[in-house]
Amino acid sequence: MLRIDIISAQPGMFAGFLAESIVARAVKKGACEINIVNLRDFAVGSYHKIDDKPYGGGPGMLMMCEPWFAAVESVLGEQGTGNREHGARVVMTSPAARKFTQRDAEELSKEGHLVFMCGHYEGFDARIETLATDKFSVGDFVMTGGELAAAAMVDSIVRLLPGVLGGGPAATASESFGRDGLLEAPQYTRPPEFRGMKVPEVLLSGDHRRIEEWKRAESIRLTNSVNKAL
Repeated sequence: MLRIDIISAQPGMFAGFLAESIVARAVKKGACEINIVNLRDFAVGSYHKIDDKPYGGGPGMLMMCEPWFAAVESVLGEQGTGNREHGARVVMTSPAARKFTQRDAEELSKEGHLVFMCGHYEGFDARIETLATDKFSVGDFVMTGGELAAAAMVDSIVRLLPGVLGGGPAATASESFGRDGLLEAPQYTRPPEFRGMKVPEVLLSGDHRRIEEWKRAESIRLTNSVNKAL
């Protein structure tokens, strides 16, 4: 079973996420365990600080080392921190990191323990990065915190766990961003015609070879179209 710990200064943001849809099903089935850890439980001093002004000046507040080291070390326990030898992957969310991809989701879904560090405010004190084994961004934009990024990554990982999706391994075998790098072909269901829009004839033909050829051609067309737009 995959264990996922998400450390956040805004733990309430995950309430709905954990109670709905595929993630809730995965937890119920025992495919994974998801724990939300409140960073403020590891805050410093009587004022429970987790952030402070940056040295050298600059706007905003930086997240402090002490709470993060204490929180990550707490969820890792005797495994320790600082490298992959402890058996857990510690993921830091950051707009300055490489983009998270389907390949990363597949890789992380095979791990036994994942820890997500959700940034906030102006960012992390740079020394906190030594806790992470991986740094990911979900796109070339900045959000107010890493909670939504962590939720997106967790969702993409959890749905790949065995038994979570109906249909078995076939459910994720030919999706967009699969091993061939192509987007998924358009899909249709009943009715065969709606407001003048018809389902492509080939999909109603029953000819599996023609259907697969059509899907392949459409996947290439869509992928090329998106790539040209970038």
